[in-house]
Amino acid sequence: MAALAPALSVSTYAGELEKAQSDVSALHSIALRDARDAEKRIRLAYRQYHLASLTNRPVHFAAVEQSITGLLLDFGPKEDICLLKANVDGRFHRLAGVKEALRQCPSLAAGAAGRAISADVDFQEGRYEDARAALSALIEESPTWDNLARLAHWHSKLGDREAADRLYESAEDELTAKEMRSFAWLELQRGELALSRGDVDKANVHAARAAASYPGHWKSAEFKAKVLATAGRLDQAAALLETVAADQSRPELHQAIGELLAALGRAEDARSWFDSALSDYLASALQGEVHYFHHLADFYADSGARPAEGVKWARKDLALRENFSTQSMLAWALYRNGEVREGLHWIKRALSSGAQESALFATAAALYGAAGNPEREAEYELAARRINPLRPAVHLHL
Repeated sequence: MAALAPALSVSTYAGELEKAQSDVSALHSIALRDARDAEKRIRLAYRQYHLASLTNRPVHFAAVEQSITGLLLDFGPKEDICLLKANVDGRFHRLAGVKEALRQCPSLAAGAAGRAISADVDFQEGRYEDARAALSALIEESPTWDNLARLAHWHSKLGDREAADRLYESAEDELTAKEMRSFAWLELQRGELALSRGDVDKANVHAARAAASYPGHWKSAEFKAKVLATAGRLDQAAALLETVAADQSRPELHQAIGELLAALGRAEDARSWFDSALSDYLASALQGEVHYFHHLADFYADSGARPAEGVKWARKDLALRENFSTQSMLAWALYRNGEVREGLHWIKRALSSGAQESALFATAAALYGAAGNPEREAEYELAARRINPLRPAVHLHL
């Protein structure tokens, strides 16, 4: 599909959003008339999830979760209900919930969708080879675009980046002309891959393809801002993200804007964005949500300049899902808090995964430098630059 994309009919974010809202409204009316109609209520929950995925608004995800709770109470752990619950829990890093949904429904766990979700859990919990083997087996049986993309992600972190890009391209080939949102998402993944290697020009190509194939989506705008920031055009990146923030009130977006403004020397303007981000992060955590633990660790270690708090949240995140990303985040927070010895322990754990990330190696270089080991510091600094010769002034966690 990649080669054909420019000639395909173009759908838009606004058009898909309008249809999703209409579908949810219609199905909600039907479900109210007959609460015993499991099929209609399940369809409603799935369309609610589709709408929430489009908008990324907490109120829409709350509606999905309310529907799932009601479905489980009224109809029990039917396969399609458990599949939706597993997807929602996985999106918010609730891995225990994902595993419970699979346990409650053995037919889901044994099927292709359940096995793919299990592979996601394996990756998040540091069982990298298990994840790769499961995905390879699934693709051998049926090379669906989403599983090709999963394996591409695996290679982007732990394997061959060229292989990752080829897999993303193969995933695009599996799409139909009606799946332009998925095509745009894959283009953004390829753009992220290019950006991770410092290839701004290639990242721009993928950003343009994503925006052209699925116009109006905030994800494309956010990625374009990351490209601008990597290229050193911080003022343009900040302005673009502020336009996104007018419709997308998300703390990670507010933090990114604050970081850009701070790098531009606009400390007073940055502070209001940081305050908003922190308030929303903490409100989420107080409600029992866990998906912002990683962002809280990052915020306090750097933007918030309270590294001891960063260590606290990094430990909470690692307790939920120990992998090279959470290990590296804890190592960085410990480094920022002056706890070099324990930081070295965790960065060694992260490095033992075999992950190939510039930021991971840069963290290792900083820790070995602080530990008085200039040889290892230089080794990891070189490794970081080999992967990505660019060291952007701001790394946006979007």
